[in-house]
Amino acid sequence: MSAMPAMLRRRAGFLGKMALEVAYRCLDGRTDIAAVFCSRHGEVSRAVDLLGELAQGEPMSPTGFGLAVHNASAGLFSIARTDRANHMALSAGAATVEHGVVEACGLLADGAPMVLLVVYDCALPAALAHFEDCDEQPHAWAWLMTAPGAHAISLACDAADATTPASTRPGGLDVLHFQLSGAASLVRQAGVQRWTWTRDV
Repeated sequence: MSAMPAMLRRRAGFLGKMALEVAYRCLDGRTDIAAVFCSRHGEVSRAVDLLGELAQGEPMSPTGFGLAVHNASAGLFSIARTDRANHMALSAGAATVEHGVVEACGLLADGAPMVLLVVYDCALPAALAHFEDCDEQPHAWAWLMTAPGAHAISLACDAADATTPASTRPGGLDVLHFQLSGAASLVRQAGVQRWTWTRDV
């Protein structure tokens, strides 16, 4: 992340630094590219710290609050690059990656020539650990998405059923493994939804 000004780089936490690193590497100097930042949990550790301070009667830091919101990494990325391209941050539970891809495809359908998709997450803080439903691991990756070509990846959704067990891996790592392994398909259950990734060959 040496391309980011040091003052802004220092404001990013561990999770944000991972997201920003892969975003910078993926764009490789390109500008005016729409971006979708996807994280199921986001900067929840910062939020928990802020709540702890409030519970102790301490004033909330405006800077701390600004870095705890879900679009903190996307905002730092835009500010550091002085890039006014459309960017958004989203969270959609266990299907966050899939909804990020749907959002990116919507931007492509609206005329964006490319869309940067950034997927990043880490484990919940100790205070919320009992809510974890998968073996969450720190990870971050990015895709530079374009309109479908000869070898596209398709994504479909229908109702989940008992034949599709929920994965023990976080969605981001499931999809990354599918992409890197060259597997023909991936089926993921996320709540009441079943998502099917298919590689065109």
